[in-house]
Amino acid sequence: MLELVCPAGNLPALKAAVTHGADAVYVGFRDQTNARHFPGLNFSTGKLEEGIQFAKQQGTKVFLALNTYPQGAQITPWLQAIDKAASLNVDALIIADIGLMAYAHQHYPHLPLHLSVQGSATHPQALSFYQETFAVKRAVLPRVLSAKQVAQVVANSPVDIEVFAFGSLCIMAEGRCHLSSYLTGESPNKNGACSPAHHVRWEPQEQHLDVRLNGVLIDRYQPDEPAGYPTLCKGRFQVNQETFHVLEEPTSLNTLSLLPELYQMGVKAVKIEGRQRSPAYVANVVRIWREAIDQLNTNPEKFLVQEQWAQQLCKLSEGVQTTLGAYSRPWQ
Repeated sequence: MLELVCPAGNLPALKAAVTHGADAVYVGFRDQTNARHFPGLNFSTGKLEEGIQFAKQQGTKVFLALNTYPQGAQITPWLQAIDKAASLNVDALIIADIGLMAYAHQHYPHLPLHLSVQGSATHPQALSFYQETFAVKRAVLPRVLSAKQVAQVVANSPVDIEVFAFGSLCIMAEGRCHLSSYLTGESPNKNGACSPAHHVRWEPQEQHLDVRLNGVLIDRYQPDEPAGYPTLCKGRFQVNQETFHVLEEPTSLNTLSLLPELYQMGVKAVKIEGRQRSPAYVANVVRIWREAIDQLNTNPEKFLVQEQWAQQLCKLSEGVQTTLGAYSRPWQ
């Protein structure tokens, strides 16, 4: 049976995810140790303790994301985060950095470790290394593999495999993006945020809205045009006198139609992206995916994506459009 792993950027979002059917939620501390380090997001120790108690009363697991990379000698906050997570009895740690994995494995050998998508492991040999060295139980695959490649990894993996199923996309192999760092000096890999909020400026003009990141114009919106949060990869730029999304259009991954295939592959869990999203967003997305997975588990051979699911997820998607992303490569 597929496990549904859902985002919780704060306590209300955690409760929404649990209430609407999450099998597990993933959270982060309120600091740079996780890759969604935005103002107003994440958990203090006290709030996480409350969230864990609520989740476990409903039979829902709690995973803690420690998925950024310490730099230089500034490793103490990450080690302290591992210690706090262990004392709170989270169900697993999601880690990218091998030094942090070594610390967690040595000091808390009974605490399950999951390899973060930020670790960018894309083949069974890498997964074997993590399993043999750190006793990793699960790995989250990067969103750069086709469905065929995912099946090949799952068939030969020594650990359970989790894949992203819905939410915002990144054009880079996770753990290897330097665009935000190039423009702001801060990256999600070490500081925990892509396009940190203190670098973002919304500048209303007479005929349009300019959005800048560290002073650089990222996008220009017309009065009737929805304005998304500015990231360098999804901005519009002028090339050969034409202005368009040069790198990537705002869109969300949606793999509902692939659920039977992922199930047959032996994928252990599907993951919803969105710890930066509102509790209402989490509630709606989790509810739809819970219905879909329940239908799949009941009768895999007759699974059918319901039109209302697709319509509602499209409305909740970035850019109000969805894609299968790298999973679908019909030219191969």
